[in-house]
Amino acid sequence: MMRELSDPLLSRCGEFIAEHLGLHFPPERAADLQRGIRLAAEEFGYAETEPFARWLLSPPFMRERMEILASHLTVGETYFFRDQRAFETLENQILPELIRLRRGGGQRLRLWSAACCTGEEAYSLALSVRKVLPDLADWQVTILGTDINPRFLGKAARGVFGEWSFRSTAPGFKEDYFTRSGDGRWEIAPEIRKMVSFRQFNLAGDVYPSLVNDTNAMDVIFCRNVLIYFAPGPAARVVRQLAPCLTEGGWLILGPNELSQVAEPNLIPRRFSGATLYQKDLADSGRLGARTSPDEWEAEWEELTLPPAVAEFGAGAPPAPRSLADERVPVERVAAPSEVESGPSAAYERALTGYREGRYAETVETLLDLSRGESVEPQVLALLARTLANQGRLSGALAICDRLVAADKLNPAGHFLRGSVLQELGKPADAVIAFKRTLYLDQDFVLAHFALGNLARVQERFSEADRHLANALVLARRHHPEDLLPEADGLTAGRLVEIVATLRGAAAGNRPSSRARVLP
Repeated sequence: MMRELSDPLLSRCGEFIAEHLGLHFPPERAADLQRGIRLAAEEFGYAETEPFARWLLSPPFMRERMEILASHLTVGETYFFRDQRAFETLENQILPELIRLRRGGGQRLRLWSAACCTGEEAYSLALSVRKVLPDLADWQVTILGTDINPRFLGKAARGVFGEWSFRSTAPGFKEDYFTRSGDGRWEIAPEIRKMVSFRQFNLAGDVYPSLVNDTNAMDVIFCRNVLIYFAPGPAARVVRQLAPCLTEGGWLILGPNELSQVAEPNLIPRRFSGATLYQKDLADSGRLGARTSPDEWEAEWEELTLPPAVAEFGAGAPPAPRSLADERVPVERVAAPSEVESGPSAAYERALTGYREGRYAETVETLLDLSRGESVEPQVLALLARTLANQGRLSGALAICDRLVAADKLNPAGHFLRGSVLQELGKPADAVIAFKRTLYLDQDFVLAHFALGNLARVQERFSEADRHLANALVLARRHHPEDLLPEADGLTAGRLVEIVATLRGAAAGNRPSSRARVLP
């Protein structure tokens, strides 16, 4: 039997885990920490916990070690429609109002189950949307499920559940939405499974909001029963980062024991029967119905939209290769917000700071002033497009991208940003064209390979997906692990290597069947 770690070494492990995973193990949970380290040591082939712990703490930091450790430290206790009152509020109050606001305009809904465990909560969100949205086929619905534990995500992607997952559901629920599998378990219906994408994600360490990992412009975020495992500081940081992920008027739904973690002034508590939820304050009036449709948001950006003749490259073929060989080298890349150290003016610097802090309404106003006129710095347009996308103003973001591309047709970063917005708009074919134009201009653009790999996987073109993901892996490994990748919203090369490796492994495991999508 393995010996337990000494108190000093156990304390060091606890601090290391809190820093990188956000998980908090106070003295009263020392036994849980000892158990998790012991099980992880066994999995890595160690006969004793002490050498394993010292290896875990030794440089270089390897996220794979932490994620395997996380699989032994996190609790997989969940079931369908856990906290019935929260789901009743979602179905009776929140979703109907969001649907009313979006109907006839930008018919989009975006929901995120953060710390989704084995998938029951994410699929419950899909079932709630299906219940209240009779014309679902006419809407673009994004439901994202994330968790740090790759084993939980593997179960979520398979969509097969035991009886314990249904302990709070009504009679007939399983028969309506599941089919019985050979081992007495229940497999979720394909039309529900395809509504949800799963992604490995660390709330304590990954970057969000971001177009790259699809964590921006969310209407509803469920982050329930996870902050209770965080120390107060990391828990507050998670809430602070989740707030900018919401659209104006969007909703953050926490567990009943986590409400005290919210100290963000722009998250307003709303009390319903038996539930307290947080709504992101609208910049103008602080109430959900301030604008009757997202299309009204886009009227503000009409003056920035280009005439069709100016944006020919946005819909036509790339320029001839003969000019590319001469012009490709001197073309300057549009810097992502995380990379820009100095801008054309103090106003741009204020906007950049506002973007990083999630003050999007203020950022947009500043950038809009800088965007008027015929000569505009490309980085101003790029930051404006990203900010609008993070607000959910995708038509406006696309108009700015069109202006950016028209101003410099040979800039690969502009095409990549345009492809990212098109993908979020639910136009994958147009997004593929934009990403391929990015690679036409710069064949080493790592995130374009990454994006094309993801899109090909969703469309079950597995050979093409593997080719692009392999290219992304090779290109990312050419960087130092701590390098920030171009146009990646703060994503490092090392983190992308880990994501792609995990994604390719998931693809190999799920390729033979029509499983739910497992994205990075």
